[in-house]
Amino acid sequence: MSLTLYYHPLASFCWKVLVALYENGTPFDKKLINLGEAADRAELEGIWPFAKFPVLRDHTHKRDLAESSIIIEYLDRHWPGTQRLIPEDWDAALEVRQWDRIFDNYVQAPMQQIVADRMRNTQLDLARERAMLVTAYRLLEALVSSRPWVGRHGFSMADCAGAPALFYASTIEPIPADLPQVSAYLRRLTDRPSFGRVLEEAKPFFAYYPFADQIPARFRQG
Repeated sequence: MSLTLYYHPLASFCWKVLVALYENGTPFDKKLINLGEAADRAELEGIWPFAKFPVLRDHTHKRDLAESSIIIEYLDRHWPGTQRLIPEDWDAALEVRQWDRIFDNYVQAPMQQIVADRMRNTQLDLARERAMLVTAYRLLEALVSSRPWVGRHGFSMADCAGAPALFYASTIEPIPADLPQVSAYLRRLTDRPSFGRVLEEAKPFFAYYPFADQIPARFRQG
């Protein structure tokens, strides 16, 4: 294979890249990295010294890419499929990139802080992080009430970011009942074959997620 993804099947930012790859049926190999294993960590550090995933190795072009948004931008340019994830129109692309940042910084980031607190049993006051999630939900409600996907031209990098962000965040801070369009958007994401495949592959690992009991039963291992 020309591409290898270094990843973990529970990592939300890895999900984001997996959705992009599956969306276009891009051929690639996977290398599961367990950061608790010294050999795995050393292998990842040899490619990306910060030892964070996902990392994409392009054997054809002799390049290593880190950071989920950068990887998706790269795939869209050098390994494009029928579903373009960054619109050619500049204004539409800007909107996609803005929502990509919103999902990463205002949904994924606070969600990961809350998960880390549960894992470490530090019992921090994370009311601000939970409030940030609700603020993001409310901002999203207005947008997806008028279109099926975040980008005006269809499924995009923003939705690749929104899928893992909202899936995990909703297990921590449920989407309020007065935001039906956000809930409907999340259902569209989980029904999307590319994200459905990611969720199916994650099932055997969900038991290790600190909020596993909050994951809807249909997504858990039977």
